Amino acid sequence: MIRTKRKKTFVLVIPRFEDIFNSFYAGEIIKGVSLAVSRLKADVLIHVTDRGDHRGWLDSSLLDRRFIDGIIFGDIDNDVAVVKKAIQRGIPALILNNYLEEPFNCVAIDNKTAAYEAVQHLIKNGHRKIATLVGDLSTQAGVLRLAGYRQALEEAGIKVPASYVATADFLRTPAREASLRLLRLKNRPTAIFAASDVMALEALDVARRYQISVPEHLSVIGFDDNPLNIASPVRLSTVYQPLVEMGRLGAEQLYQISHGKARLPVKILLGAKLRLRHSTAPCTAKARKE
Repeated sequence: MIRTKRKKTFVLVIPRFEDIFNSFYAGEIIKGVSLAVSRLKADVLIHVTDRGDHRGWLDSSLLDRRFIDGIIFGDIDNDVAVVKKAIQRGIPALILNNYLEEPFNCVAIDNKTAAYEAVQHLIKNGHRKIATLVGDLSTQAGVLRLAGYRQALEEAGIKVPASYVATADFLRTPAREASLRLLRLKNRPTAIFAASDVMALEALDVARRYQISVPEHLSVIGFDDNPLNIASPVRLSTVYQPLVEMGRLGAEQLYQISHGKARLPVKILLGAKLRLRHSTAPCTAKARKE
């Protein structure tokens, strides 16, 4: 019997969340990982798992070191224990979208700096009443984007009312409800930084419903540079994050790790870029008084 050499095989673990199969984030990560493994002549298995519930698959034959050469975690929702468990099984692992101080391999976006620069842009344009639609705080991205927002305002000496910080978990319905609350405030914000484009688009829609002109009376900045923005009546200013590049680099680094050729731990932090379009403008005197 002739044995053929098995191709390297990796598992990409994606946490399950609302509308995952139409998710821009998941799609871009899968694209980047797939491009890399195809070039490297390796295979990838995609595993969608319940967030925080990893019973079964981490103890299954799916993670037999004879068949699996490494795991790429698409995100971990701050669940470091699941990474440790994989490592204890002797399987090389790399985390995407999280930059950790622990000696774990990771490739992430510089979320805090990107959010800081987006809010700084609003401040430089005269806005002082700046609200935020906060992402899922069980994720590092959600936490760091909120931290960047707060840092920019603190450095500018701007105090943020608690009512200006509205949690919406990166989801449409909560973002719509949060936008309604923000735009009904007596001391209405003149600008909103949304931690995702999906949430920013809800804010634009609510503004249109209340006949609040964007960007004349409300500036909005999102985060992602999601293709959904093409349907927006106002071209959304947003933060572009290199998600495909993050997925590609993650797969390439894990491939090197599996061959014992990488210097450990691998830690890569990718920059993001503010893309200004039509949803932001200098704050007018009229908007400041409203």
